[in-house]
Amino acid sequence: MAATTAVAVASKANASCLLFKKPFLFKHAPYSNSLCFKNLRVASSVKRLLTCSAIYNPEVQIKEAGPPETLDYRLFFSDSSGKKISPWHDIPLHLGNGVFNFIVEIPKESSAKMEVATDEPYTPIKQDTKKGKLRYHPYNINWNYGLLPQTWEDPSFANSEVEGALGDNDPVDVVEIGESQRKIGQILKVKPLAALAMIDEGELDWKIVAISLDDPRASLVNDIDDIEKHFAGTLTAIRDWFRDYKIPDGKPATKFGLGNKAANKDYALKVIAETNESWAKLVKRSFPAGELSLV
Repeated sequence: MAATTAVAVASKANASCLLFKKPFLFKHAPYSNSLCFKNLRVASSVKRLLTCSAIYNPEVQIKEAGPPETLDYRLFFSDSSGKKISPWHDIPLHLGNGVFNFIVEIPKESSAKMEVATDEPYTPIKQDTKKGKLRYHPYNINWNYGLLPQTWEDPSFANSEVEGALGDNDPVDVVEIGESQRKIGQILKVKPLAALAMIDEGELDWKIVAISLDDPRASLVNDIDDIEKHFAGTLTAIRDWFRDYKIPDGKPATKFGLGNKAANKDYALKVIAETNESWAKLVKRSFPAGELSLV
């Protein structure tokens, strides 16, 4: 049975943008549908951001297609008229004042490996598969996990700061450290705090550590040093989780660049700006899209 839910994203002003199919406005309102799976096991920028600083009209809605925890399950996004939109391409990245939209793919304390289907029209969220079977992490992820819209890690770009690793051909990932378990498809306003340069089988896979603005401790954390002060041990725990999560499948531990340490907020903002610029070139078809969907 399909379910439709209106999702609200905050913005204080109205604007339009040539990179959007049309302008939007998101109002902040509670997210009301759980959209959770049954199997919750234990469960400052140097470049201009190529996005709108605000969006106009109307709400984004989400609609489930297919039963959860099946190969057919998809979570689609649409505008108020019912027209499908892409969470990757049509939800704006930048909200101004160092605040960004973040789309939840995997709620904290769950293990189903949900992700935006970058190779399907309108890039719905689905459960990843391997050899025709649904994928689960070997243990729960302890933070809300998802993507920054309108970003892309260019697989043709060798990052000289991170061992020359090439981008992983996906949007940039976010690890949101707030206390609340969020829901699949929820769109949050977050502020970046740090960045981890994960190198996964030779590909660069950035992890931006961020916090939702509605978290009770959000006002206390504004950069990497504040994380240790108010979320002691969290950065180490995030790095260790991603270092080890493939070991149960018989794969080696994942590596990290930048001296195996997290970079600060300014570096995270640089990563966001650069990958946003890469995304803009992608949707303008300055790069070959391959199997990626641009709608």
